[in-house]
Amino acid sequence: MNRREFILLLGSATVPKVLRAQQRPMPFVGVLNTQSPGPTVEPIDAGFRRGLEETGYLEGQNVAIAYRWANGHNDRLPGLAADLVEHKVDLIIAGGGVPAASAAQKATTTIPIVFAVGIDPVARGLVASLAHPGGNLTGVSFLNTELTPKRLEMLSELVPQATVIALLVNPNNAAAEGVITDAQEAAKTKRVQLHVLKATSGSEIETAFATLVELRAGALIVVNDPLFFRQLDQLVGLASRYAVPAIYPWREFPGSGGLVSYGTSLTAAYHLVGIYAGKILGGAKPADLPVQQPTTFELVINLKTAKALGLTVPPLLLAEANEVIE
Repeated sequence: MNRREFILLLGSATVPKVLRAQQRPMPFVGVLNTQSPGPTVEPIDAGFRRGLEETGYLEGQNVAIAYRWANGHNDRLPGLAADLVEHKVDLIIAGGGVPAASAAQKATTTIPIVFAVGIDPVARGLVASLAHPGGNLTGVSFLNTELTPKRLEMLSELVPQATVIALLVNPNNAAAEGVITDAQEAAKTKRVQLHVLKATSGSEIETAFATLVELRAGALIVVNDPLFFRQLDQLVGLASRYAVPAIYPWREFPGSGGLVSYGTSLTAAYHLVGIYAGKILGGAKPADLPVQQPTTFELVINLKTAKALGLTVPPLLLAEANEVIE
């Protein structure tokens, strides 16, 4: 090997190292979630990743993503949030409701946080205002809890013979009392009797259904709450076992055999979260990104379940449906 060949060989070996030293490190995103990984959350996570991709970020190519799942144990969230901060993530995605957002907020005042919550983030102290969040948090608010009166109205149309309706809430949810008040007002308007059933665990959900039967409730409204999303299969199974017509906040329920749902699309909401994540990774500040509020609501009806319950879906309600499962 002559001297010129040796220099060329040396150069080819060292240039990549120099280039690598000059390249910006791959951004690191931490996802903090109250839920558990699995088939139910996969479409929602896909929506988040699609939003990231639309802003130019693809996992493994120019962004790294680490997940921290609380598996329904909210007491683990502070430790999981601290772990993400310790690993020096560039951004935290707080999903699955207010508990994750609050844990992330307490863990850091400097790392940007994009949340996904179902209640007013201003009232919960996550942001200063929807238009001007301030601080290091912004995100998406589903406002699903405000839809409870509309769900009661739809359920009354679908099951007009139900003069007694049950409302299932998680009393640990900060929005529970407001939801109960709104539902009671709506029940007075529709002239139906409303019974409030409370559950904070799977076993208490079982008890609530037993109580529902004792009260002879002809229909059930399941309120927006991360616990109930996590217990999706249990809720749908119990409603089927006791032949109780039920309306849910998310389309995943009728997709799994539930009767009907009305609310915002979680997949669409997390798509917005992904877009905001990409913008922040690109240099935007959370304080400058207004909290997003989806304005499109989905009505999904499972006709197979309606038939099994002996229900005839009113033509007008059927015409309003965004999706009909047959």
